Amino acid sequence: MSIATKPIDSFTDLMTALAQCGPCNLQLQTSLLSPYSITLPPGFSLTGKDKDSCILSFGHGDGIGLTADNRVESLTVMTTPAARAIYAQTGLSDMGDITLSDLDITGQVSFIIRGGTSKLNLAVDKLHIAACDCRHYSEQPQKYGVNVYQGALTVYNFNGDPNSAIHASLTNITAGSRNAPVIGSGIFVSGFSDNGGWVQLDKLTTGAVYSNGMLPYGTADIITAGIFIVYGVKAKLVEHFGEIVTYGVNDMVLDTWGTVEHWLVHAPVVSYGPSGIGFVNFGTVENFLAEKEVVTHGLGARGFNQYDGTVRSIRFSSIETFGNGSVGIQVSKPVGTIVVDKGITTHGSVGNTLVKGVNMLLPAQAFSVKPGGVVDKLVVGGDLTTHGANVTTFAVEGGKVNAVDIKGQVLARGQGSNAVLVNNKGSTPLTNVRARAEAGKNLVVADGEVTDRTGLSA
Repeated sequence: MSIATKPIDSFTDLMTALAQCGPCNLQLQTSLLSPYSITLPPGFSLTGKDKDSCILSFGHGDGIGLTADNRVESLTVMTTPAARAIYAQTGLSDMGDITLSDLDITGQVSFIIRGGTSKLNLAVDKLHIAACDCRHYSEQPQKYGVNVYQGALTVYNFNGDPNSAIHASLTNITAGSRNAPVIGSGIFVSGFSDNGGWVQLDKLTTGAVYSNGMLPYGTADIITAGIFIVYGVKAKLVEHFGEIVTYGVNDMVLDTWGTVEHWLVHAPVVSYGPSGIGFVNFGTVENFLAEKEVVTHGLGARGFNQYDGTVRSIRFSSIETFGNGSVGIQVSKPVGTIVVDKGITTHGSVGNTLVKGVNMLLPAQAFSVKPGGVVDKLVVGGDLTTHGANVTTFAVEGGKVNAVDIKGQVLARGQGSNAVLVNNKGSTPLTNVRARAEAGKNLVVADGEVTDRTGLSA
């Protein structure tokens, strides 16, 4: 049912309409400054004649609180970056349908439902968050020895009732800009726990997202991500059409503790800070595809880590890391097929990195399978190459790879480095692996037995 539109030409018009009108569409005709936050009652909409000329600013505190069945569209909304520009004003059991469309934002966009609120249908489209600092919010998921900072866009079911759910569609989302990232995480979607309350995420599509957690070096118990799909989330589709870039300490680029059916990445995945992993999976992912390069620059910043859960099928164009301790791919749990179309290259040696809330030393191996890790099949279209000293390019250390198809070579170019290490003899077929240790002492070590440099055997 359509509602009447009421033109708003002044702050007085806005406050009068909120106090005296029934449900209607409040349409701003000009830019306004409010000295305090406002709340849209159930059924109200707030729109702009156009978002370029209609800027709604808030001088102090938060911005627009939403209650139930609200729509905000075609506006620029500005608070200070550390405030909430648009947020869920919870309390009602059913928040109905909340719609955001065609918005430019300074400040956080936050939808957190709490005990007493059990239902929200959320649709967000064409949202850009230019600046945000969300480090100070106390509602943070906790698992694996770490807390997670919220994001510039936060969708969070903080109601532990397993019957509570947010149903969300988040499309055409962007955050920050190159060299001017949002602070904290970029896009953050979380349920209450692995057992509910839930977020049923139909789709998340983004353009470019840039984030920086601003964590001090050495921090071990806090992480952030450009895109974080946390526990309690069941996502059908996550898709990125712009680059996802993180800049700080423990800033994962793509991270999940939840469930994702299809995760498609059409642009580069890049991290610049220490321990900034390109893609880290603690959840269950059916299909992951990165069509462009995954590149990490910081100390201990790995390309892909599988620490818990599983991924059925994962494919990369290429992975390249530059820091000491920056492993290309590391697997600690059973997974399906891993395909790398072009190859994996690491440039570092041994260095410090964050692993499950603990800082430890790791060598910058190109491909590593740890105890508990099983790979059904590894396919590499190019070379596996390490350049650092005292590392191993292809290392199976207590785990297992059922099938290996490396079309290029396994190259160890650093001093004292090995091309291949398999210390679970017979667990990984090496008959079609061609390796070379240019500056190292050993080509292959299998259960402590060094083979000659002329070939490999299982």
